[in-house]
Amino acid sequence: QVHFVESGGGLVQPGGSLRLSCAASGSFFSLYAMGWYRQAPGKQRELVADITPDGGTNYGDDVKGRFTISRDNAKNTVVLQMGRLKPDDTAVYYCTTRYSDAVGRTFDAWGQGTLVTVSS
Repeated sequence: QVHFVESGGGLVQPGGSLRLSCAASGSFFSLYAMGWYRQAPGKQRELVADITPDGGTNYGDDVKGRFTISRDNAKNTVVLQMGRLKPDDTAVYYCTTRYSDAVGRTFDAWGQGTLVTVSS
């Protein structure tokens, strides 16, 4: 199983910046793509960004050019740097990863989420 420690959410004014961090721990053989999804009230959960172990990235259309994802494979951490935040970015942000166990089975793990509120 994978457990996450998520941090960095909070209240920020429009146009501001915020940094989300997620550290994975537990019993797993390999971590594959790590990333962030978000869910706003009344909306479906959507991809924000994800990153493969070799650094390949994928961003949701709404955040391209404003958010940057990075990871540290040695520390099993993923960071989402968010800039030029808009009220529409208000949501609960969830850290996620796909991982494998010792016998090669793959699973998806989700964090508990951290709230980001963009408001003046």
